[in-house]
Amino acid sequence: MNTQNPSPLNADRDSAATNGRELVECIQGGWFMERSPLWPGQALALEVQRVLYQGRSRFQDILVFDSRAHGRVLVLDGAIQVTERDEFAYQEMITHLPMFAHPRPERVLVVGGGDGGVLREVLRHDAVDKMLEKVVLCELDEDVIRVSRDYLPGVSGGALDGTNAKVSIAIMDGAAFMQQHQSQFDVIITDSSDPLGPAESLYQEPFFRSMYAALREGGIACVQGESFWLHLDLIVSVVRILRNIFDVVEYASASVPTYPSGQIGFLLCGKGTVWRNGGRPRHAARRPSEKLQRHLRYYSPEMHESAFVLPPFVEKAIAGALQHPLEAS
Repeated sequence: MNTQNPSPLNADRDSAATNGRELVECIQGGWFMERSPLWPGQALALEVQRVLYQGRSRFQDILVFDSRAHGRVLVLDGAIQVTERDEFAYQEMITHLPMFAHPRPERVLVVGGGDGGVLREVLRHDAVDKMLEKVVLCELDEDVIRVSRDYLPGVSGGALDGTNAKVSIAIMDGAAFMQQHQSQFDVIITDSSDPLGPAESLYQEPFFRSMYAALREGGIACVQGESFWLHLDLIVSVVRILRNIFDVVEYASASVPTYPSGQIGFLLCGKGTVWRNGGRPRHAARRPSEKLQRHLRYYSPEMHESAFVLPPFVEKAIAGALQHPLEAS
């Protein structure tokens, strides 16, 4: 979950985030209520057992609480980012879909992901065959890393502790980092929050062009792709932008109960000859070893293939976007 420069869209929020009142207002009568302009007319409620942390970083409100049904919960600007009960589904799919679509990912960049869950999953690829050379976590909001390390250590599984020599953490804007590291990475994973406020710039053309430039030949990027039940128009517009930049673009889906509508998508984008010549992210280039698969609770080779099977109304909308990419600005 990455943050960028504040956006004028913040003016549309129902609560004032600048002084922490939103943190108070979203917990009433012992229940946390997730409401947002991005999913009007609906909300998700979790019963709160204990508030562990609430504060404001330079960029956003941060809340951590223990819930009755979903374990510990991390909330940014009133939106759920992680719950202990279902985080593995999101972390595994956003990570392993691109990682297994690449034949040998040696250099990996995670943009956002300050909770450390994606970093945890990336490092699994090094546990058996020592494949990785370098992994960078680029997160603008250092407080998200600090709070996650203190209150949700199980999510990162030690990946944020600074003990792995192959891992480095850059506290800076993701687009700026990628502009400074062109043709450096085999896989780039953007673990962002929703495109409202600080994360809005992560869904715009300049950011995607920086991502393309930072990939090596044959590289693949994976972007948090929102819910097709709520944001199909947004997904279509982003696909049109991506198709004008990358050589292949595909949308995959996973079930995560505490995300809006219980479904989240991933946009996978390839750069280079292998993708121009018919390579598809939906076809895994590798399979997990037996040892790695034993640690995975959601991802499998079968789930990899099935994630790209979409309802006809979604498939039709995305196909239309791919046929009519957005003209370069």
